[in-house]
Order: sequence, then C-alpha cells, then structure tokens
Amino acid sequence: MYNKSLIALAVTACISLTGCKTTNSTQQVTAQSFPSVVETTTHQGPETITLKQAMAHPDWLGRQPERAFWSLDSSAVHYSRKQAGNELRDTFTRSLTGEGNGQLVSLDKLHTLGAKQLTFSQDNKWVAYTFKGNIFALEQSSGQLKQLTLTDDSASQLQFLTSGELSYRVKDSFYKVNVESGMRQQIVALKAADKPQGVAEPTSYIAKEQHKLIDFVALTHKNTKDKENYNQRLTEQNNSIMNDTYYLGKGNRIVSAVLSPAGDKLITVITESKPWRDDGDIMPNYIGQNGEIVAEKVRRRVADTKPSGSELILIDLTENTQTTLPFDTLPGFDEDVLADVKAENAKAEGKTYKSQNAPRHINLMMDWGWSQSAIQWNQSGAQVAIMLEAFDNKDRWIATVDFKQNKLVSQHRLHDKAWVNYTYNNFGWLNQQDDTLYYLSEESGYSHIYTKPLNGKAKQLTKGQFVVSELTQTRNSQSIFYKANKKHPGIYEIYKLDLTTGESSAQTDLNGMTDYQLSPDETKLLLTHSKLALPPELYVSNVDGEKVTRLTNTVSEKFLNTQLIAPKVVAVPSSHTDQPIYAKVYYPRDYKEGETGKARKAVIFNHGAGYLQNSHLGWSGYFREFMFHSFLAEQGYVVMDMDYRASKGYGRDWRTAIYRHMGKPEIEDLADGVNWMAENANVNKDRVGTYGGSYGGFMTFMALLTRPELFQAGAALRPVSDWAYYNNPYTSNILNHPDVDPIAYKRSSPIYFAEGLEKPLLINAPMIDDNVFFQDVVRLVQRFIELEKENYETAIYPVEPHGFKQPSSWLDEYRRIYKLFEQNL
Repeated sequence: MYNKSLIALAVTACISLTGCKTTNSTQQVTAQSFPSVVETTTHQGPETITLKQAMAHPDWLGRQPERAFWSLDSSAVHYSRKQAGNELRDTFTRSLTGEGNGQLVSLDKLHTLGAKQLTFSQDNKWVAYTFKGNIFALEQSSGQLKQLTLTDDSASQLQFLTSGELSYRVKDSFYKVNVESGMRQQIVALKAADKPQGVAEPTSYIAKEQHKLIDFVALTHKNTKDKENYNQRLTEQNNSIMNDTYYLGKGNRIVSAVLSPAGDKLITVITESKPWRDDGDIMPNYIGQNGEIVAEKVRRRVADTKPSGSELILIDLTENTQTTLPFDTLPGFDEDVLADVKAENAKAEGKTYKSQNAPRHINLMMDWGWSQSAIQWNQSGAQVAIMLEAFDNKDRWIATVDFKQNKLVSQHRLHDKAWVNYTYNNFGWLNQQDDTLYYLSEESGYSHIYTKPLNGKAKQLTKGQFVVSELTQTRNSQSIFYKANKKHPGIYEIYKLDLTTGESSAQTDLNGMTDYQLSPDETKLLLTHSKLALPPELYVSNVDGEKVTRLTNTVSEKFLNTQLIAPKVVAVPSSHTDQPIYAKVYYPRDYKEGETGKARKAVIFNHGAGYLQNSHLGWSGYFREFMFHSFLAEQGYVVMDMDYRASKGYGRDWRTAIYRHMGKPEIEDLADGVNWMAENANVNKDRVGTYGGSYGGFMTFMALLTRPELFQAGAALRPVSDWAYYNNPYTSNILNHPDVDPIAYKRSSPIYFAEGLEKPLLINAPMIDDNVFFQDVVRLVQRFIELEKENYETAIYPVEPHGFKQPSSWLDEYRRIYKLFEQNL
C-alpha cells in the first residue's frame, strides 16, 4: 500500500551526467522507493519570460538536433538542424573527436552518410541502406560504396538473403540484386486482382455458331490461343523470363508482405477494408490557396467503422503455391470476449443477450510508432513469427507457422479485459538462436522482456514496476539494450540485458529523458538527452563505460538568459488507487514553504493524447505550456500538470483505468490535485481553474460539466465533445464500438452532460483540424444554445490544424486563456 502521509521534505534529484546509482532489472521497484518530491534546476537569467516570447516561433530556443544517426564506421554522428527562418533542414556531421556542433554536409554528399536503418549481410561484409528510395551498399573492409539502384521507384524492406544477395521491395514486387555484380532479378510480384483466365472458349449457342459461320472470328480466336500457349511454354522453358506473379483477389488491399531470408517463401496479409480516409468525411477549408472553399478528405469516425478482418497467405515460391493460413488454431479465436458488455447494454434496452461463440475478426498487429514489421522471419528463413490482434482489441497473439500442415501455431496469447496496448509490442528472433523468440508483454502489469523457445516455456527477463521499451538486440544475441524508467517514473535511462545471466546493467545515469542508438560496431551509444528545463542535445558513451561526452550545444543564449520557473515533480496521494499521481508543480517565485492563509490561486493543466506522459524530468513536447506555466507562476499562480490515470509510463492498470468510462477517473485525480495544492501549496480551492488541449480539452469539458464545484473556470482547446465522432484505432480500444457499447460512449462524451455547465468556459477551436473535427465544437455549441447557456465563448482559428503552426495563433489562444483566469480566479 502506498504511504499517503508523504514526507514533505524535497529530495533533490541527481542532475549531473554521473551521479545516482541505478537498480538492477530484477530488483522489485515499488512506489515507496521513489522520492515524493523531485527538485529541478531553474533558469536564473536576467530576462523575464513574456507571453509573446513563450508563444514565439520555437527557433528562438536554438534549433535542436533532429533525426540523428550513426556514421557507417561508428566514428561520427549525423543529424539534421532546422534553418533559421524557414522549415528547411541542413545535415551536419559531428566527429566523436571533433569540436563544436560539427560540419555542414553539402547536398552532393548526403547519399554517402548512411541511414538510421541499416541492413547487414550475415557475414558482416556489406551494410546496405536507402537514400531517397535508392539503394546503397558499403563494403566494410574496403570502404567502397556502391549505388545499386537509380530510379524514381522507392525501395524498402532491405534484407540480405542467405544466398548473400540483397532483396528489396518496390510497391508490391520483390527483387534481389547481387551486390558484387549488380545483377538484378525480380523474385515475385503481387497483384490485388483476380488471376486472368486466359482465352475463353465460346459457350453460348450464338457464340458457337459465330465461330462456325465466320472464318475470321474462328481464325482470330485460334491465333490468340496459339500466342497464349507459346508464351506459356516460353516462360516454362526459358529461365531468363520472370513469371512469378501471384494474384490476391480483386477488391482486396495488400496490408503487408515480407519475404523469407531464404528467398523461398512470402507471408502476405490482405484485407477487404479500405484505408481510413477512403470512406471518411469531408472537412471544409475556408482559406484555401485559390480563395475557394476546399473540401479536404479526412478519416472516418469510430461510429462509421465496420468490423473487418484480414487473410493471412503463405506463398511458396519453390512450389508455386499460395495457401490461406486460418486463424482457428489461435486460442480464443472464437470467444465472445464482449459478452458481459453486450449483456449490460441489452439489459439497458430491456432485452436479454445470450452469449455465443463465433470467429472473431483478426488482423496484423499495428503498433503505433514502431519501425519493425509485424511479420518476423528468423535468420535462416526456416521459421516466421507473426503478431496478430483482434478487431475488438482484447487479444494479441504471436504465432509461428507449421509449414508441413500449413497452419498457425500459437506461441503467446496476451489477453486484456480492457484492451491490449497499441505500443510496447517489439518482438523478433534471437539472431544466433533460430528457435527462440523475444518479445515485450504487459502481462505482469508493466511492459517487460520475455524469451520463448518454440517448444518451451516463456521466461520473463526483466521484472519490476517500471516500463521497458525500445529494444535493440546485438548481432551475436548476447545482449538486448533497452530504455526504462526504473529509478523514478519520470526518469528514463538506458540498460543492457545480458541474455546469458539475465542480469541488467545501467548504461546511462543522466537523470532526465534519454533515448539511444547502438553504433554499427556495437561499442558505443548515441544518446539524445534532455532535462526538464533544457531541450535535447546529443551525447555519446561507450557501452558499459561511465564516461559520457556531449556532442552538441545548440540551445540559444536567449533561452539560457530567460528567467524560468521550473516545476518540482511530486507524488500526489490518490483517493482511489494505491499508486500516487505524479505531477509537476510550479511554485510562484515568492512562495515560502509552510505559508498559510489559503491565499494562492492555481491552475491545473491537462495534457493531451490521454496515453502520454508529461510529468517526467525531460524536455516536454509541451514546451510552450512549460513557459506559459512559468509565466503564470511569475504572476503568483501555483500550476499543476498531472499524469492522471490513463497516462503513459505507469503500467497497464494505470492505462486501462478509464476503460468504458473516460473522464471519470481522470477528474477524480484532478480533484486530488486540487486538495493537495490546498493542503501543501496554500491554494484557495475557490480560486482554481483548468485547461488543456485535445484529450486535455475533453477533460476540461468533463470537469466543468460533471464536477462544476471543482474549478471556477476552464479552457478547452481543440476538444473532443463526442467520442463517437473520433477515430476508430484510438477510441475503440477504450470504449469498444458504439454499436456494441453505447453505454460507454454516453457516459464518456461531454455532449451528454452539456446541461451541467455553470462556470465560465472558453472553447478554442481550429477549423482545419483533421484529428478532432471542428464539428465537435459546433455540435456542443449548438447544444449550449438550445440549453440557453450564457457563460461560454468560442474562439475559432481558420487556418490552423490540430497542432497550431502560426505564432500569432498561439499568442491569441494563450492571451484568451490568461484573460479567462485573470477575470475568474
């Protein structure tokens, strides 16, 4: 049980490059082991932040490194940096032994740099990559670089075959090229069409008589058949001609296709469903380039989405066969996993639901943000692993293929009564162990690493109340590098797991937000690291070494000279869970520990995305809000930014707490935040406001409409008002589908609680938002009108998408928010 009588003493976080000791991955980490308050550094520059400066174009921060990757020989790093005053990027090379921010790379040399995604031959002789869709291969011993293609077709899915040749995909065809000779060959072509049937014989009476009576018709038919037969014999007897085209059915869409490293088999996935914009809605853009209203195509709504499944096809290129692999060998493939939900909704309508099993709709797993495929062949190409998910979001399977019986063999089933996470799904084969899988799973409550032999039991290799992500396996399969928040939920470091001993060792000790890339020679780590009050920069360290070297220094003097109030990260006791709610708290500069009188005014910020972590100790994507909160603190406000339930970084149960009832647990957490500020920061509970965008805008709606006593004013930016209008991939995870679970949508959508509006509400709505439609605001405003509500106002932004682009729009928006708080708090 979490101790709710938290010590008030602030525990200073280690903020140097070397400092705090880290925990072993197998050590159980509990909530009590984390400090209740973490101090952070504060900018002490002479310039006070203004609202206009906070909302200015982010160029003024210094234009930080982007899209960094290693040089091919591991002696330097390459990165992009935005040009001042426009949206173009330059590429720089920074030698590990150099100085400054590196050297500008000329445009004619960009193709020689390599890429973030590299493909190594199995003998390590060659390394291949693409640049602008063309393929390059470097012979590592000689340093000779070869360009293998020069076309306007974009190559992808590079892999070295067991034959030593390099295969790649262009559109829906696969090719291989001999790197030494440059000889290119098409391996297979896929077509989403019906197979041509050849020359048809006359079948009807009229057609048969036509062939008998008219010599020209009969001769034309004979000539066509002769040509067809000749071409068939030619392709059968002449090996110089490619004829490996496989037809996957008219009306289907190819979702994925991955070639075996042996070059003899192909796994492809097809579906009848359309891309999500093909049958979506239309969004009017009122300020188009030509002065006319432009109808932009946008995604479909979750309410418009129909159940859809996929077909998994094995193509044997040696036997020239294609076979559908059924899903009926997957455990739970036909379970009625939504029976309880359906029964509850039926009862609400005065009906009775009788549970019945039926095959579920199953598709290839689509992880949000991963760079790998959900189809993974082992090194020899003798076996393949496929990650699948149910359309109802309740199951994830990892299956292999029994090629003798042409059936799937389930290796792992991850079931969740709420929903299986759409991230933390990395998996594959251990490089030197053709029969052993590794994968991430949340089955313990947190994302951890497991291994499983095909004919053995799974083994959990990392354990504890922390989240593991971003796996990188070494080529010899001795180690897996990963990122995790072991020391504190808001501190992410890099670790190395020894696959022989099962022990993990810390590779970094930077105490902030850290991402990494293993060097091609696997001896060094390229680190992208940031602090809460300092944007990301590039660093390098040796594997297993203690020394960390900073490579870039791009933060502007103007930013460093700006006076900012950085927040403390605190653990707010929860009234509803054993875990605390981690939050950033910005204190006014004149705040004195232990002051009394309940005199302070306060604001709670609600981060967007729902499933996102913002109370960490790294640089936030909400950097404008960070500066706005510092500005508010300068004006005497206490500002709190909470990682409410549903936020990322705190495990499965924190994520799924909102299942079927969005807007209730989160607002309960905001109430705990208000109480904490009253008890610990001298805040007057009658002088508290709230605001946020996207999911944070939805939370502002729910707070003001369902808990009107909690806040005195709120600002909802680009907000969701009715979840039935949002997209399918995100919403159906949490609320199921509207036709199955209307109860969940009605108790989670602000539009059903519009009558609860009592306190001043500001709604800021971009009009060309293809994420949360402008229609969400329009419908709710009309509801307010019909309910004769008075204390709300709406500001529209005609040229802005979901994420604002123009500094003038940012400034207008936040001036209105500040005015709202000044007038009502």
